[in-house]
Amino acid sequence: MNDHKEKILKICNASCENTLMETLDIEYVDVGPDFLIGKMPVTPKVHQPDGVLHGGAMVALAESVGSAACFIFLDAQQYVVRGIEISANHVKSIAEGFVFAKATFIHKGRTTQVWDIKITDEKDQLISVCKLTTIALPRK
Repeated sequence: MNDHKEKILKICNASCENTLMETLDIEYVDVGPDFLIGKMPVTPKVHQPDGVLHGGAMVALAESVGSAACFIFLDAQQYVVRGIEISANHVKSIAEGFVFAKATFIHKGRTTQVWDIKITDEKDQLISVCKLTTIALPRK
C-alpha cells in the first residue's frame, strides 16, 4: 500500500475514536481513486435477537463508509458533510465473520452526492445494497 493510501486510512480510522464507528468496531481498510472500503466484525454485539447481523448495524456501516468517503473525495476543509437519506435492501443473512462495505459514487454534485454502497461477506457474497444521499454544506 502506498503512503498516500496509508495516510488516508489512518486519518479515517483515527476519526472513529469515541464514536459509533468505534462501538461497532468499524475499520477503514482500503481506498482508491473512486472508492472507500470499511469492514465490521459480525459478533453477538451486532446481532438481532435471532442471532444474525442486525439490519440497523449494516445501515450504520454503510452510512459511516459513505460519509467518510465524502470527506476523502470532497474538500473537507471547505464543507461539512451530512447524510440526508439512506435506503437498504438486505438480501442475505450472516451470523459471523466480517462484512465489508464499499462506497462508490453514483453522482458527485457540488451540493449533493449519491453513493452506492454494497455490503459483502468474506466470500464476496452480497449481503446488502444501500444507497446514501449526502449534502455538502459550506463551513461557516
